[in-house]
Amino acid sequence: MTLLYEADLKAADPAVVLAGLPVPPDTYTARLVDGTARARSELDAILAELAEGWGLDRMPVVDRAILRLALYELIAEPEVPAEVVLAEAVALAGRFSTEASSRYVNGVLANAARRLRGRYDDGAVKRVP
Repeated sequence: MTLLYEADLKAADPAVVLAGLPVPPDTYTARLVDGTARARSELDAILAELAEGWGLDRMPVVDRAILRLALYELIAEPEVPAEVVLAEAVALAGRFSTEASSRYVNGVLANAARRLRGRYDDGAVKRVP
């Protein structure tokens, strides 16, 4: 999330931010950052639809980074349970943003999980064939 946040804040390519790190990130992190960057237009279109009443430009940069990353993970990493993706995103929002952001992130991503992975009720995701 912090790499995507930095790239968004600086209007830089996330690959450049990754390349500038003194120690390379683990493979999974690099894959998520790269995938999120490559799918940004698609992710932003989905977020614009899900973020009722909020344009992406009105969102705090950190919230936008968290939402993009989590949405990409919901789409591209089906082996990661949706409840794990949501819990991590909400925890990041709570740590790096505001309590209101935590609730907002949870709402947007729960809606995304329902749409992308099937039903998301009471912590259980049932995949749609």
